[in-house]
Amino acid sequence: MRLATWNVNSIRTRVDRVLAFLERESIDALAMQEIKCRPEQFPSEPFQAAGYELAIHGLNQWNGVAIASRIGLDDVVRSFPDQPAWASTQDGEAVVEARALGATVGAASGSSRPVRLWSLYVPNGRELTHPHYSYKLAWLDRLRDAVGTWMEADPDLDLALVGDWNVAPLDQDVWDMAAFEGATHVSGAERRAFAAFETVGMSEVTRERVTNYTYWDYQKLRFPRNEGMRIDFAYASPSLAARVSGAAIDRDERKGKGASDHVPVIIEVD
Repeated sequence: MRLATWNVNSIRTRVDRVLAFLERESIDALAMQEIKCRPEQFPSEPFQAAGYELAIHGLNQWNGVAIASRIGLDDVVRSFPDQPAWASTQDGEAVVEARALGATVGAASGSSRPVRLWSLYVPNGRELTHPHYSYKLAWLDRLRDAVGTWMEADPDLDLALVGDWNVAPLDQDVWDMAAFEGATHVSGAERRAFAAFETVGMSEVTRERVTNYTYWDYQKLRFPRNEGMRIDFAYASPSLAARVSGAAIDRDERKGKGASDHVPVIIEVD
């Protein structure tokens, strides 16, 4: 089973690149983030023609997550328990944003061990003094609590949490720590919130297998200068981690016209 995660930064803009990637890399299930559309706006037909079922969660032109699977797509859930809400203005109504989507993949492949796959788009945080930063930390804490409950109920669950975490857990995950002094993504609180998933039994399964950045800003020639960040990861439960045999970061997807600012991360599961 080949799983992948990719912040596509607008699926309507990059549908051709995504479909080409799925075919080239023979991906069985892809978790997408920042689709930036509602379900009825998603370019579903080309995916279906390529043999993929879709689960889509999008509320507007911002955020949005989706899963495309050619090996079955069952038990779809939009948002995790107690997922925090966000109000875009001080007096606005708080909304549970389209940032988390869960589904079971693999049942149609004949495998006796399907994977519970979550596509996650963690809030950015914006600035350390911004309310969005507190929202981000609460979001990660609530997700960790939910995962702890799932793992306690089923210790043998094959669970994957994949996506754009908007956290660079180690200094080596950014090109220059001095450039991030006093900024989000590298703060101690964010890094602790990311690492806390280990306390509920999860382990990040790409770092020991592949080294590269996963994001390069469009500005200031960040990609040609390789001034990137590693913020896209895959956490796996013990049962699933034991099945992971490989991982890759498709850096070449950042090249050429119409590229997303993120690249796909691939996980090979036996």
